[in-house]
Amino acid sequence: MEKFGAVVRRYHLGPLIGLVILVIILSLLSPQFFTFGNLRNVALQTSVNALLAVGMTFVILTAGIDLSVGSSLALTAALSAGLMVAHVNPWVAALAALAAGAVAGFLNGVFVAYARLAPFIVTLGTMQLFRGLTEVYTNGNPIFNLPSSFSHFGTGLLLAIPLPVWVTAVVFGVVWVVLNKSVFGRRIYAIGGNETVAHLAGVPVKRYVVLVYVISGVLAALAGIVLTSRLGSAEPTAGTGYELDAITAVVLGGTSLFGGEGTILGTLIGALILGVIDNGLNLLNVNSFYQDAVKGLIILAAIMLDRKKSTGR
Repeated sequence: MEKFGAVVRRYHLGPLIGLVILVIILSLLSPQFFTFGNLRNVALQTSVNALLAVGMTFVILTAGIDLSVGSSLALTAALSAGLMVAHVNPWVAALAALAAGAVAGFLNGVFVAYARLAPFIVTLGTMQLFRGLTEVYTNGNPIFNLPSSFSHFGTGLLLAIPLPVWVTAVVFGVVWVVLNKSVFGRRIYAIGGNETVAHLAGVPVKRYVVLVYVISGVLAALAGIVLTSRLGSAEPTAGTGYELDAITAVVLGGTSLFGGEGTILGTLIGALILGVIDNGLNLLNVNSFYQDAVKGLIILAAIMLDRKKSTGR
C-alpha cells in the first residue's frame, strides 16, 4: 500500500490538509469561528484576494511575477467609480475598468516579453506608476455617491451566499477548465517548465507571456470592481499590499515560484488559508501588528518550502 506521505505529494493534498487543521484549531479556540455566518464572511473577505491570486497563478506558472496588481486594482476601481459619479451606466463603467486592467497588463507583458526585462523590475515600476496615476485621478480623495445598483453587486445575496463569492467561484471554474482542458493551459505550463523548449516546440512564447499579464490585469480590475461595490467607494489607497497576499496564496497553494508547476484549486485553498488566518486572528483579538508578523512568517515558510521542493526535483 502506498504510504500516506506519497499520497499527499501525488495528489497535492498538503495545502488542503493544512486548511482543515487550521479550521479545527480555530474552531476549538473560538466558538464563533465555525458558524455559517462567520464562514460566509470568510468567503466574502477572501473573494478579492482570490481573484487577484487567480491572475497571479497564470503569471507565476510562466515563472513571472506581477507586483502591480494592487495598484491596478486601485486605478481601475477609481476609474469605474469616477465614471459612475459622472452618470455613466454602471455596467459600462465596469467594462471600462476591465479594459483599463487589460491595458495595464498589456503594458507589463510587452516590457517582459519583448523588451526582455525582469518581471520583478517591470511590475515594481508599474506598481508605482499605477498608484501615482490613481492619486492624480482622485486627487488623493475617496470617490463616493456610487449608484445603489452597483453597491448591490458587492453586498447582495444569492441563495444566502454573497454575490462576490459566486463571481469568484465562476472565475475559478472557468480557469480550472482553461488550465486543465485546453491547449492554452498546457502551453502555459510548458513555458514555465522550459521557455526555450516551448519556443522550439512552436509555442508563441512572447504572445502567451503578454496574454497572461493581460489576464492578471483584467482580474485585478474585476477584484477592484468587487471591492468598490462592497465598500460603496473607491479609495486611492485601495489594494495596498494586496500583491503580497496574492503571491502568498499562490505559493501556499503549491504553485512553484520557478514556474511550470501548480494548480488553480491549490490557489483557491491558499487564498482560503489566508482568509481563515485573518478571520481567526481577529476573532482571537490578536493585535494587528502581530497579524502582519504572522503573515510574514507564512510567506517565508512558503518560499522555503517551494525552494526545498524545487531543489529536490
